[in-house]
Amino acid sequence: MNHLFLKSDHELMEAQVNVLFKHNEDGRMTSINEPSARSAPQFFLGITKQGNVVRYHETLAEGVVNELEQFVEKAPWLDAPNRVNMAEIIRVLSKGRPLDHVYLGPAYVFPDLRGSSTQAIRITHMNIELLSQYFSDFVDDVVHGQPVFAVVRDQVAVSLCCSARSSSIAAEASLHTARDFRGRAYGMDVSTAWAAEIQNQGRIALYSTAWNNLASQAVARKLKLRQYGMDLHFS
Repeated sequence: MNHLFLKSDHELMEAQVNVLFKHNEDGRMTSINEPSARSAPQFFLGITKQGNVVRYHETLAEGVVNELEQFVEKAPWLDAPNRVNMAEIIRVLSKGRPLDHVYLGPAYVFPDLRGSSTQAIRITHMNIELLSQYFSDFVDDVVHGQPVFAVVRDQVAVSLCCSARSSSIAAEASLHTARDFRGRAYGMDVSTAWAAEIQNQGRIALYSTAWNNLASQAVARKLKLRQYGMDLHFS
């Protein structure tokens, strides 16, 4: 099935949470959708103008879930998502154990980029040595994060985009550019190549970042990505 043209923001958020995390038969989150299989957050809230997408960790106590459900239902963020009362969510979740991490950031979808021309090349096991200087930590992504694209200079990959997490419906981009090569639009090239290939496969190309990552948000603006919602993860 070709999922590329899903239009609803709520549908996109549903696709994203299923890209980010694995779930059990009851729809509870179990682990992040990566080979490391680290535990998923205790609580995920995806906010869109068409409603919220909520997920709970499989170990979260029913009493905490019930309290969160009542709070989410009454919260005023359907029409004003920037008014999220995170302090109240943290209070409820901290009843069992202290939270270590709170993530908050915008979620984007790529426009249709099929047929785009870039200077990026596909990275496979056949040319994996191109990653050795700046992206040796990403060698495993050549196997698990396909498709992988890079801008290469002097036989060295200087900018890289791969699939951070992936499903049969969608994939989320992971973008990195070596420090000395930033500001040259290489990130746009590799991201465009990656998104075009994801879309050629009939899948949705997604991108998300934290609110304090201004450089990443600048890339989203330059790529003309459309923000369809906002993510909150509480771990």
